Amino acid sequence: MTLLSEYDALVVGGGPAGASAAIHLALKGARVLLAEQKKFPRAKLCGEFISPECLEHFARLGVGESMQAAGGASLSETVFYARGGSHVNVPSEWFVSGGMQALGLSRAEMDARLLARARGVGVEVLEETQATNLLIEDGRVCGAQLKHGSETARTVRARVTLDATGRARTLARRVEKSAGEKIRKQARLVAFKAHLTGARGAAGHCEIYLYRGGYGGLNFVENGLSNLCFIASARDVKACGGEAERVMREVVCRNQRAASTLSHARTATPWLAVSLEGFGRRRLVPADGLLTIGDAASFIDPFTGSGMLMALESGELAAAAIVRNLPSLRTGAAFQTLAGDYRTLYGERFDARLRVCTALRRAAFVPRLAEALIYLLGASDWARRRLARATRNQTKQSPLTETQTR
Repeated sequence: MTLLSEYDALVVGGGPAGASAAIHLALKGARVLLAEQKKFPRAKLCGEFISPECLEHFARLGVGESMQAAGGASLSETVFYARGGSHVNVPSEWFVSGGMQALGLSRAEMDARLLARARGVGVEVLEETQATNLLIEDGRVCGAQLKHGSETARTVRARVTLDATGRARTLARRVEKSAGEKIRKQARLVAFKAHLTGARGAAGHCEIYLYRGGYGGLNFVENGLSNLCFIASARDVKACGGEAERVMREVVCRNQRAASTLSHARTATPWLAVSLEGFGRRRLVPADGLLTIGDAASFIDPFTGSGMLMALESGELAAAAIVRNLPSLRTGAAFQTLAGDYRTLYGERFDARLRVCTALRRAAFVPRLAEALIYLLGASDWARRRLARATRNQTKQSPLTETQTR
């Protein structure tokens, strides 16, 4: 691989957060290298629910038409089902003006199109490439060691490095481990995902099933398939011998609606599984020269339907902070101003949202409380709309525009 001597930004991870940051930076004239461990397209454990606000992000990224042409399913509303069958609906059009619908689209399709766009705007993209170590000089991250296939690892220098490696937080953990921080918690939850045939979910609906110790979601994606993604307690998974199919039948289907919808469902793809350490905020700036974005920065509860949105947003926020400070970074100025800008932008956009989601999670994991909440929300469109919008930020202005006016 032929590499420049130095980049403005090194992005490690080619998912929606990493691609978003890379594209926005390249469009603003930054020299960007994106390193992705896998070869795209590839399957990814995800709810594959793209909220309407994401379509606005896609338009700014220049992939709006490409995403709409990918064959995904239009999703007009999300329906939450309590264990006993009571339910409440949240129309997709509540989140944006103009009656836009959500989209069910596989991560294989979405991520591949974003990565292709990154290449098209001048990002240097390396697939099947691992960051084996960080380059640290005088306590500051100045790039990383990258290994492509069987080639010898090479040192890549960058003014800013972005950890977009998802919940693994591969780069941030290296810094935290070297600092002696306690970084791992015992996993209390396990997530599973597969594409199904024969599921009886309602067309145009994303169905959310609540049950003790977890929840799951089902919606159509491309090619007539349904995507089922669910979370269960590690204890229940162990009781089922770790078998995803058995967890689906014995845990998820405790929910009456799930039992009916999934009664004739069969897997069309292998099950994917991952242990979850928890939700909420992580360190945004683990070290000078290193920012976290996407799930590496915060892992929001999947039932909110805003995980993809937060990934795209956080990538754009990081790009906005870097663009604002890029002239001084190129002269070797301190990193602290950039870090402060990113923390401020991130807090303004996400702090309130994360607090609301924490409260909703606590209710979702307790069946009787979830039943009561669904009953109460079902009686008031105003309450449902207000609560749904509290899981989003309502600004329509791009942070890249905001930073230019500050």
